[in-house]
Amino acid sequence: MSKASHARILFSRLRNEGLAYWANYQHRTRARSLTLLAFVLGAASSIGAEPPIITIEIRGHLFYPAEFQVPAGTKVKLMVINQDATPEEFESYELNREKVIMGGATAIIFIGPLKAGRYPFFGEFNPKTAQGMITVGP
Repeated sequence: MSKASHARILFSRLRNEGLAYWANYQHRTRARSLTLLAFVLGAASSIGAEPPIITIEIRGHLFYPAEFQVPAGTKVKLMVINQDATPEEFESYELNREKVIMGGATAIIFIGPLKAGRYPFFGEFNPKTAQGMITVGP
């Protein structure tokens, strides 16, 4: 419906029904506007919400901390800092993640939301020493 058609209908109903129609029209328009505003603000707040950050360091081909907990059903940001001079690959089959982190570099890996359980990870280049576990709990 064009704006002109909408305006003609509005003025026609105003002429026939008077101020009662106008008050009802304003109420419906305000309610729609408030509903839209609430939706936009809710979407914006969930978009802007920063996931929890877990910092993991790689030193001497080991992960520090090697084990940590995260809440179930929450997206988590892992900040992996490789303090070693050599590269390491963060890998987890259960999390379906793998990322090479060059020596002296930092990588960001997002995981989740995850169900409760235990999720192992390891360093692909040093799998015997670089091992860790993420415990997801309620």
